[in-house]
Amino acid sequence: MTTPLGAFIIGLASVMAGILDLIWGEFEPAHQPIQAWGDHIPGQTILAYIAAACLIVGGVALLWRRTQRVGAVVLAIVYGAFTVFWLPRLFTAPTILGYHPHVYFGVLAGLGTQLIVVAALVGTVPVNRWIFGLSSIVFGLAHVTNIQDNATLVPKWLPLGGNFWVVLTGVAFILAGVAMITRVKDVLASQLLALMFLVFSVLALAPLPIGSPHDHTAWGGNAYNLAAIGATWMFSRQLTLAPRRAAAARSESVLHPQADSRR
Repeated sequence: MTTPLGAFIIGLASVMAGILDLIWGEFEPAHQPIQAWGDHIPGQTILAYIAAACLIVGGVALLWRRTQRVGAVVLAIVYGAFTVFWLPRLFTAPTILGYHPHVYFGVLAGLGTQLIVVAALVGTVPVNRWIFGLSSIVFGLAHVTNIQDNATLVPKWLPLGGNFWVVLTGVAFILAGVAMITRVKDVLASQLLALMFLVFSVLALAPLPIGSPHDHTAWGGNAYNLAAIGATWMFSRQLTLAPRRAAAARSESVLHPQADSRR
């Protein structure tokens, strides 16, 4: 059997992120903010190299069926660590930037970007439904509460102006999150969410390294959005397969009731 598309994309994105960390010799500041824990963390460079190696090894392992479980565990640990990196900003960011909704939602969105990858790799459908649903709602609120800053990422050639597209995508994020939590068209919502992430990559993020080829963040943003695409597609596949597995379990229980009673 071939590797599912979502896992394959996460694997490639992780290898890309690891190679970038090796090239720059640091954690990518925008998505791996270890500096949130302090400006002078001992061995930070060595830790960055170790994390980069784990991203590459885990990503490569995720590309093949035989090593996929090992790769998923390795990557879940690394992305889990990156999730923890964000936590101090829930307290420090408002102190520096002000106690505004967009500050809190911005930090939560960064945390959610990492958490959905962890969830896709090791989570179960009931848990993932809430993680993806709530994260998507937070992504949307981060858009609509900080329209002006987000509008700078919208290509100038798009009609109707950047503010329009920021609001539209923010509302789309929120609706997708609600759909996934309430189970109303949740598969379609997750597929459209993955498509929206893909559109972000093509229109907003892919051009950034061209204008700033020496900026680690410009490259890293593409790697992380690619991981989000893969994670969301994996979750969509989990939603699709869940009813089939439940039906198969019920059929097995009907055909072999004695075996089921012994469990």
